[in-house]
Amino acid sequence: MEPNAFKVRTALRRQRVTIMDVADSLGMTKSTVSRALNGYPDISESTRLKVRDAAERLGYRPLSNAQAIRTGRVRSIGLIIQISEYDRHRPFLADFLDGVSEAASAADWTMTVATAASDTDTFRLLCKLADERKVDGFILPRTLVDDPRVHLLREADVPFVLYGRTADDHGCAWFDIDSETAMADAVMRLAELGHERIGFIPAGDRYMYARLRSEGYRAGLKAAKLPFAAELVAPPALSRQEGANSARLILNQENPPTAILCAVDRAAIGVYDAAKELGLQIGRDLSLISYDDIPEAELMTPPLTTYAVDTRRAGARLTDLLIRRIKGEAPEKLRELDRARFVARGSHGFGPSAGPAKEINETVSKSGGKA
Repeated sequence: MEPNAFKVRTALRRQRVTIMDVADSLGMTKSTVSRALNGYPDISESTRLKVRDAAERLGYRPLSNAQAIRTGRVRSIGLIIQISEYDRHRPFLADFLDGVSEAASAADWTMTVATAASDTDTFRLLCKLADERKVDGFILPRTLVDDPRVHLLREADVPFVLYGRTADDHGCAWFDIDSETAMADAVMRLAELGHERIGFIPAGDRYMYARLRSEGYRAGLKAAKLPFAAELVAPPALSRQEGANSARLILNQENPPTAILCAVDRAAIGVYDAAKELGLQIGRDLSLISYDDIPEAELMTPPLTTYAVDTRRAGARLTDLLIRRIKGEAPEKLRELDRARFVARGSHGFGPSAGPAKEINETVSKSGGKA
C-alpha cells in the first residue's frame, strides 16, 4: 500500500464516528441508541427521531458486518428478474429499479439484483440468496394467479412483498395498481362517446393483473349498461403480432366493435396494424384505449390513448413495505393500492351513436373553439 493511501486509511479509521459517540452526545445509553437506530418497537418515535438526527449530524454510519452479526440482517433487498418470457419486465424496468435503489439507499439498505432464465432458475436463486443470507427479503414483480414463488417463500418464512396481487394473499404484503378500475373507466369513457360495441383484447391468463383487467372490462360494461358479448372478447395478446391477430378476429365479424380496449400497450400497437389492413383509421373509424404507456405509445399515428403507471414510485413504495415487513410488521397491514393516470391522446373518439354531442364537438372544432 502506498504511504499516502495508508495515511488516509488510518485517518479515516481514527475519525470514524461510533455508536458510543452518538450516545454520549445525547446523554443516552449505547443500548438505547442502538435499539432506536434499528427500529425496535419499545423505543418511542420521538427518541428514534432524536437519535437519527444526531447520527446524521455526527456522520455516524453502522458497520454492515457488525450490524449483520448483531441483528441477523444484511440490510439488502433481493429482486430476481426473469427474462425467459417476451418483454416480461423491460417496459418498466429502468424506472422501477431507480425507485427501489433510491428508496433502499435513503434507508441505508442495498439492493441485490439477479436474472433468471426460467421458473426453475428463479426458485434456485430465491433459495440460494436466502440460504446464503445475501438478502433479507424479496420483491416479487409480475405476480401470477397461483404464484409458486409465494408458496416457496411463505413456507420458508422468508419476508417478501408482491408487486401485484395473487389469488391467495394470506400472509402477503403487496403494492399494486388498481388496473381493474382503469379498465372500467375506459369502457365508460368509450360508452359516453357513443360506442355500444366495445371489444376487449385481454392479457395472458397466468398473470393476476390480466384477471383483474378482464374483471374491470366486465364491470365497465355493467356500469355503462351495455351487454357483455363473448364474440367481442379476443384471444389473449401480449405482443404486437398477437395483438394484430386478435384484432383481426373481432374486426372481421359481421357486426364488429367500433372501439377496442387492450389490457397491454404492446397488443394495442398490433391493433394499428390490423386496422390499417382493413382500411380503418384509428381515432376516427375505430377507437382504441390501452394500458401501460410504453414509450412507443406516444410515437404511433395517432398517438395511443392509455393509462400510465408511476413505476419509480412503485419501486420506492415496495422497498419501504419490504423493509417494514423484514422488521416484523404484519403483512396484512402492508398493502397499498395506487391509481393509474389516464393519458388522453388521439386514438379514441366518438362512436356511431354519439348524436348531438358529436355534432357540437365538430362544430366547435371547425369554428376554432367557438360554439
